[in-house]
Amino acid sequence: MPDDPKSERTRTIQWSDPAEQISQSRRLSGTELYEKMRRGEIPSPPFAKLIGIDVFDIGESRARMTLTPQEFHYNPMGCVHGGILSTLLDTVMGTAIHTALPAGQGYLTLSLNVAFLKPVFDHTGEIMAEGVVVSITRGVATAEGRITNVRGEIVATGTAVCLIAGRRDTQLNEGS
Repeated sequence: MPDDPKSERTRTIQWSDPAEQISQSRRLSGTELYEKMRRGEIPSPPFAKLIGIDVFDIGESRARMTLTPQEFHYNPMGCVHGGILSTLLDTVMGTAIHTALPAGQGYLTLSLNVAFLKPVFDHTGEIMAEGVVVSITRGVATAEGRITNVRGEIVATGTAVCLIAGRRDTQLNEGS
C-alpha cells in the first residue's frame, strides 16, 4: 500500500557548493583534481554525493570508483536501475580521460554504450568500476569501462567517446 507509513523511506543528502570543485578543475590536471577529491581535499560533485559514487584510485589514463548499491537505486523490477550503472560507467570512463588531460582542459561525453550482464542488488555489496583510456586524438578521446561485483564478476561494460574541449576558462555548458 503506497500510503502506508511503514513503507515510506527517507534519505537526506548533503553536498558542498560545486564552485570550489569547478574552480580547482580549471587549475589542476585531471589526475591532481581527482586525487584531491579522493583524499577529501576538494569536495566531490553534487551528483556523486546523490548517487553514492566514491573515488577509489586514480592514475594517468585510468580511474577506479566504487558504489554501494542501495534500495533507493532500484528500478520497478527490484534491482539497481541501469541508469545508475550507466552513470557510474560514464563517470569512471570520463575521469580516466580527464586524468590524461592537462590543467584547464576538459571533456564532454559524445556517446555512451553500455551492456548490462548481471543484475545488481543492495545485497550484491560494493561494486567497483574501472575506466581506461583507449585513445586520445586532438579532438576526441575514447575509453572502456567495466563494473565488477565483490566476487570479481563483470556486471556491466561500456565504451565512451568524448569531445576534448579547449581551455576551461568558461563553463563547458554555456549556450546549452
